[in-house]
Amino acid sequence: MRITRRLNLLLVAITALAVAIPAAAQDKERQAPANTENSAQATNQNAAQTTRVAPGKKQKVNGVIVSREADKLVVRDISGADLVVNLTGSTKVTERKGNPFRKGKTYPVTALLRGLEIEVEGRGSDTGALIADRIKFSDDEYGVARSIESRVTPVETRVTTTEGRVDTAENRLSAAEQNAQRLSGQLEELSAVANTAKGGAKAAQETADNALAAAKAVSADVQATNDRISQIDNYEARSNIAVNFKVNSFVLSPEAKAALDEIAQQAKNEKGYLIQVTGFASADGGELKNRALSERRAEAVRRYLAENHDIPLHRMINPFGFGELKPLADNTTREGRQQNRRVEVAILINKGLTTPVSASAPAQSSRN
Repeated sequence: MRITRRLNLLLVAITALAVAIPAAAQDKERQAPANTENSAQATNQNAAQTTRVAPGKKQKVNGVIVSREADKLVVRDISGADLVVNLTGSTKVTERKGNPFRKGKTYPVTALLRGLEIEVEGRGSDTGALIADRIKFSDDEYGVARSIESRVTPVETRVTTTEGRVDTAENRLSAAEQNAQRLSGQLEELSAVANTAKGGAKAAQETADNALAAAKAVSADVQATNDRISQIDNYEARSNIAVNFKVNSFVLSPEAKAALDEIAQQAKNEKGYLIQVTGFASADGGELKNRALSERRAEAVRRYLAENHDIPLHRMINPFGFGELKPLADNTTREGRQQNRRVEVAILINKGLTTPVSASAPAQSSRN
């Protein structure tokens, strides 16, 4: 994550400076001039660690500023090689922005601090340095560099002040070691901050994962609710019986009443039910007479259920008589006409109210 990357970069830069400060203190204690052979060896080692750019060659370099002068930088790349970067009046210092929808910032050259990770574009000079045309860095990287500068500069100042007060080489070395120990303590503090940040990032990721799981569970519940609402007018027949009547009669027989008693008890055990009552007649007699007879038969069944079983009227669909229409059997036979003199009673169940909803698992919260 971004915060971890910034802290790691901060640790690397401060570590490099912590090593450099004691070395500088030890060099200053050696007031006697070094011999010619040692100086030549040191020069060769420095040259081996420095990258040169061919004159006029265009090049792009990514690295961290390890040294800064008025018009010159030393940039160290990922391989550890140093490159001298010269600044001119035409060098542009801009933001390497991550958001393509806003304008990038422009910085002064004073923003080029030690510890800043930069991208340099330019061309080689006659001395092997890189003449910078454009330098880019992100606002986050600039914040890291400012944090490094605020921590390291006071330490360097204390080292210089201590060396000015102490005359002997032994005391100067002791002061440099003390400053190195202080830097070591700061590094341990930063390491602890980095570990804490990593733990917080892990906890934040777990929280985000739990929130996503909870959102998916809520989405599933919403979908199930929508499905039930969409089926609110959808009914299915749970039970269906037929009771028969004698010729030209709408009087319920004992057998018909027993069948109605059974289906009424079954209806009371259901949720979201309606009872549909439909009357029919055989082909005996005229069409209008049979239609009226079928309606009376349906009304007789409806009244029996309401009066004898307290079935609410709003639970029963208005009875309807089809007369001779929709016969079950052949009206030309006695047995067929007997089957057609009937009332059909059906229990209808609302699917939107009775469809089970699967319970979604609650999201478990995680705390560090």
